[in-house]
Amino acid sequence: MNGRFERFTVLIAKISRNIRKIKNKEMAEYDLKSPHVSCLYYLYTSEALTATDLCERCEEDKATISRSIDHLEKNGYIACQSRKAKRYKAPLVLTEKGKELGKQIADKVDGVLFEMDDDLTENERENLYRCLSIISDSLDSLAT
Repeated sequence: MNGRFERFTVLIAKISRNIRKIKNKEMAEYDLKSPHVSCLYYLYTSEALTATDLCERCEEDKATISRSIDHLEKNGYIACQSRKAKRYKAPLVLTEKGKELGKQIADKVDGVLFEMDDDLTENERENLYRCLSIISDSLDSLAT
């Protein structure tokens, strides 16, 4: 029991920080930050998503996603499909420029995951994700 809290929270924070650092490093040449990368990735892997959808998938708050959408739209990576729906419920899609960058992001994500594959067996990976899901669900129920 001794040190469990520290070990758990430090490891989770370190993983999260390293993911953010990798995103920021890989996308610095495009003037994009971590939340922008997540938005582009999820839009690339889906046909269209609303801001609400992006909040859920990226696990970011409404303000962060709103700023990210503004930045991505102003820089020509995404477009709003409908001006009739309320802004937050309007479907967003990638432009051609966004699709090109989305593909690069997806390829980089695959590369990172491939590198991590060398360190874990398929059984270990399945166990890891199962355990992380259990922990996440438990913390969700405690937080609400």
